Amino acid sequence: MIQHSASLYFSAVFIWGSTFFAIKFQLGEVDPALSIAYRFGLAALILFGWCFVRALPLRFSRSQHGWMAVQGIFLFCFNYLLVYHATATLSSGLIAVIFSTIVLMNIINGAIFLRKPSSLLVLLGALCGLVGISLIFAPEIHDFNLDNGAVTGMILSLLGTYVASLGNIISAYNQQRHLPVIQSNAYGMAYGSLTLFIVALLQGKAVAFEASLPYALSLLYLSLFGSVLAFGSYLTLLGRIGPEKAAYTMVLFPLVALGISTLFEDYHWSSGSIIGVALVLLGNVIIIMPKRRLARWLGLQKA
Repeated sequence: MIQHSASLYFSAVFIWGSTFFAIKFQLGEVDPALSIAYRFGLAALILFGWCFVRALPLRFSRSQHGWMAVQGIFLFCFNYLLVYHATATLSSGLIAVIFSTIVLMNIINGAIFLRKPSSLLVLLGALCGLVGISLIFAPEIHDFNLDNGAVTGMILSLLGTYVASLGNIISAYNQQRHLPVIQSNAYGMAYGSLTLFIVALLQGKAVAFEASLPYALSLLYLSLFGSVLAFGSYLTLLGRIGPEKAAYTMVLFPLVALGISTLFEDYHWSSGSIIGVALVLLGNVIIIMPKRRLARWLGLQKA
């Protein structure tokens, strides 16, 4: 059981860490909105197939469909559109670091919308994260200019992460209303895909598909692995080891993404970026670590 849980854990970390680089191969001839629509349309078909094989119920009320549609628009639609556009101007590893701040955003939005209390340690973690991102992007912030691609990428990544966080809050609300996770995601992905198709058509984008091998393989990888298997691994892990331990995937997957960026995108490390990444990851650890364990770790409480 322990060995199987470990394989699920590292599968989620590696797949999520690599998806940011895979997005690079989706940028080109096909409009990003259509590429994301293809990705989640295919992922939805896979999930619906799974539901059919497992005889999972697929009939829901209009109100439930409405909430699943809202979840899909926030979680499988506009957040990814922002991230795809950011990937055109920013290293995929840095986008992954920014996206890991969803841990903090979930807690803030949870306090606002779900009335879940936060603590001083959460604020400490938030401060670490903000200082870390400031150090990573210190040169761009110093020479702030809206024409600067890195600044644009940073802003788009933060906006995309916040939209995704709102999607997580909606998902949590749907689960409180006893909507099953797999079916909610299947319908949510379908609604998100349909929304992006409509957006692309309203913008006059030509419905096209790039027949190159890199585009097709990256689309398949993002749909099957990034959108279905990684999420399935995470949910299974969540049930086995609990949300606190499972949340550490959010700390580790940026390291995978940064490693890939260093190898394949010629990402250059500086002393500021090293310290900044360390602070972002430390902030996430402070936020998600159980408070008693964190107090012992900091030497504030006896073991």
